[in-house]
Amino acid sequence: MINAYQSQILKMYESIRENEEKALKSRKEEVYNKIPKIDALEKEIARLSIHLSINILKDVENREGYLKNLKEKITDLRVQKTELLVSSGYPLDYLDMHYRCTKCNDTGFIGNRKCSCYKRYLIKLYYKNSDLETSFKKNNFDNFNLNLYSTKKTDTEVKSPRKNMEEIFLRVKSYLKSFSQEDTNLLFYGNSGTGKTFLSHCIAKWLIDRGNFVVYRTAKELIETLRDARFNENKTLEDLILNCDLLIIDDLGTEQITDFSKSELFNLINWKLLKGKKMLISTNLSLEELSKHYSERITSRLFGNFELYKFYGDDIRVKRNLKEIR
Repeated sequence: MINAYQSQILKMYESIRENEEKALKSRKEEVYNKIPKIDALEKEIARLSIHLSINILKDVENREGYLKNLKEKITDLRVQKTELLVSSGYPLDYLDMHYRCTKCNDTGFIGNRKCSCYKRYLIKLYYKNSDLETSFKKNNFDNFNLNLYSTKKTDTEVKSPRKNMEEIFLRVKSYLKSFSQEDTNLLFYGNSGTGKTFLSHCIAKWLIDRGNFVVYRTAKELIETLRDARFNENKTLEDLILNCDLLIIDDLGTEQITDFSKSELFNLINWKLLKGKKMLISTNLSLEELSKHYSERITSRLFGNFELYKFYGDDIRVKRNLKEIR
């Protein structure tokens, strides 16, 4: 599926460049009509630049001095143009191409390597054609409601579900605020329907909306992705999983647990920890159940390298649905 999007992305870049070329042409026409001298200066700069290119390899008398004189003339004309432009109230770069990505100049590639903006477009396109785009319309911070959590303490927990969720929410907001400086991994665990997936969606949407490179997979989808990367040598897919700003693995424990899945999961988690690549994992399993389902190599990394947050309380999905019915 990822490979099928590449032609769409290249067309997207082509459209971006075409639109900016049109916008630049419009800006130039505006300036030339208002300040004809700038048009004359640009034409003279272009003429001298062509002259410089033609004569740079020619055997002319005092070639170094001749070329130096040409370069100085071009520089002087550019200074005149800039001063005239700024004194007329225009920004310094008004007659330059305005690239959305200055690293690749909106081509998607730096040499033969894909630019980071290419990967962000790829992820956005993937989400646009997935169920997550629909989920994000509801599952976002604007719809986060702490009132759905009970203020009553249970016999097994020292804090009420609402107090617990308030503390988790504050930590998540702090985490997102300093995301680029964070090197923390998060593990959400607890009963089904207590808000783990909802909050994971909120985090994913918030980061994606701000240009971060986020990959969201259920545990089942992740194992299928790793299998594809391993046996079909899908390097693009593997690169997305390994080098994203945040990998979110939802519903750990719902995948078919086999020797392959446990080995691939360990290798992935271990690699990302070694490289300092952030992860968020959610599971309906308790810590004891995680220990039973997965090898010590996996659980030692989950318990030792992740901040653990327990979700508990009534089923929020049921409460929300009842509220909508009323």
